[in-house]
Amino acid sequence: MQGLHLTADLHQCRCERHWLTDARRLGEHCVQAVRAAGLQPVAQLFHTFPSTSGGPSGVTATVLLAESHLCVHTWPEQQAVTLDVYVCNFGADHSAKAEALMTALMDLFEPAHLERNSVLRGGKSPG
Repeated sequence: MQGLHLTADLHQCRCERHWLTDARRLGEHCVQAVRAAGLQPVAQLFHTFPSTSGGPSGVTATVLLAESHLCVHTWPEQQAVTLDVYVCNFGADHSAKAEALMTALMDLFEPAHLERNSVLRGGKSPG
């Protein structure tokens, strides 16, 4: 179960508004970014939350990978996004692919400020 888990909290995103509000469009872009990074999408779910009196609500785009997952959550009213990329490194090291995917998504949203974390998960197997 060894793997790399990357997260990023993006603030003051300067991207085009549709990337924060259009689940289908964002989801399709995520699938393309997954493939471009050399990872394998196996399923996906794209969801738009109901609009409020304050305007359009955010979206969630989740792509299940053969290697694990990608999840994107947006808050257009705050110009904020959270990213979550996790890859298992069972059989091969997919860490560079995860880093490439994370970079591509951060570039898409053009944040003025970001907080990024990296966690190596699952130490050596017991035995």
